[in-house]
Amino acid sequence: MYRIWGDQGQAALENASICLLNCGPTGTEALKNLVLGGIGSVTVVDGSKVEASDLGNNYLLDEGCLGQPRAKSICSFLQELNDAVKAKFVEETPSTLIDNNPSFFSQFTVVIATQLPESSLLKLDDICRKADIVLVAARSYGLTGLVRVSVKEHCVIESKPDHFLDDLRLHNPWAELKQFAKSIDINDKDPVVHKHTPYIVILVRLAEKWADAHDGNLPSTRQEKREFKDLIRAHMLNLDEENYKEAVESSYKVSVTPGISNGIRQIIDDNSAEVNSSSSDFWILVAALKEFVANEGNGELPLEGTIPDMTSLTEYYVSLQKIYQAKAEADCIAMEHRVKDILKRIGRDPDSISRAYIKTFCKNARKLRVCRYRSIEEEFSSPVVSEVQRYFTDEDCSYAMNFYILLRAVDRLAANYNRLPGIFDSEIDEDIPRLKTVAASVLSEMGLSGASLSEDLITEMCRFGGAEIHPVAAFIGGVASQEVIKLVTKQFVPLKGTFIFNGIDLKSQVLEL
Repeated sequence: MYRIWGDQGQAALENASICLLNCGPTGTEALKNLVLGGIGSVTVVDGSKVEASDLGNNYLLDEGCLGQPRAKSICSFLQELNDAVKAKFVEETPSTLIDNNPSFFSQFTVVIATQLPESSLLKLDDICRKADIVLVAARSYGLTGLVRVSVKEHCVIESKPDHFLDDLRLHNPWAELKQFAKSIDINDKDPVVHKHTPYIVILVRLAEKWADAHDGNLPSTRQEKREFKDLIRAHMLNLDEENYKEAVESSYKVSVTPGISNGIRQIIDDNSAEVNSSSSDFWILVAALKEFVANEGNGELPLEGTIPDMTSLTEYYVSLQKIYQAKAEADCIAMEHRVKDILKRIGRDPDSISRAYIKTFCKNARKLRVCRYRSIEEEFSSPVVSEVQRYFTDEDCSYAMNFYILLRAVDRLAANYNRLPGIFDSEIDEDIPRLKTVAASVLSEMGLSGASLSEDLITEMCRFGGAEIHPVAAFIGGVASQEVIKLVTKQFVPLKGTFIFNGIDLKSQVLEL
């Protein structure tokens, strides 16, 4: 795991403080993953005693725990998994704590709320937002479940996308790269040299040749790109030259649109980039980035400074590495000067942002992400009707939308009858029409008046009886802990909406409502 999030990520985990509300199987599974990952401290809030039913779905409890406070028993077992984690418990019902002691939550990095009814969840979300605490809501219910992240703003530097174009600047090579490329004769008849010339050099040289013949323009149309590939192939001496095959395969990198992407443009033009003394380090760096792009960057972001593996003589490859690293270092130094200047202007210590942080920012400048979340109250009271209708009528999303509405409906029914539907077998037949009526009111509030839910799903929700089935709880808890790690380490991009798991069809969907 360490190799996934690195030393900075591990340090963030070790400094994090997590609060778990309700340590049933869903919460326990989430916390178990975090404890094994090296989270700093955990506080478990649960007012229940261990009952016989807990032994069937919570593997961290055994018969010796019967009658004991559930939070205490879970904490002792969690510490056995990782004794470096500080584990505390509060033997109190979460809803009571939310109502009577809201300031309790301000001490935590993240609050994980599991199996909370809608009324308590809305209050908790408001508390966490006012204190700038991250909230992760998780719930498993029979064969379905959900995970929802709620925080005003979450800024990610190391988003680590699965696929991203190498930052080679072949469309706009700087002086040192051009000079190195010109020092190598791509027409050298020595077969060893010719077949071990790096494709970066081949593309820089041939892109320049193309531009000279096309009024300074690089290939842009499909036909031009095809002709550029033919130009590369024309310089091959033999068909087995892997470096030229790599050049053909990477030829599209020459035609990259210069400048910065729309996503990064939105970030540097965001109002938060107008910084003051209370601005976060992230936004101060964004303000510096905006200045860099307009000045030293000449319209480009700082260079990442890494190159991919390629067929090459060792000396050529090492020289290329040094050229890219030197350019990245120069860009980083320029950024560092701008950060210090901005910190001085807003009255903060010029050295308050470390060079390591600035370097990480520069290396990932093309991959920055800013995630902003509506509050749960906003999602419920002001639904985006067009999105709701799209999800409800989309074949791939309709089941997830049905479950989303029914999970809200069961809470309302429970508020009216002081129990979840289907708890008693003898009342399932009566609960089905009750749940259908309540679900219809939820549909109406969401702008879906006249729409109807799947009769089969309504029946299934009643048959679930609010049960936390361990395999579903383990999956939902796993997703919740994964999101917590993303949020704490500020690496990877967290869920942008409500994650719904459909255990009947073994499908999942994220609804951005």
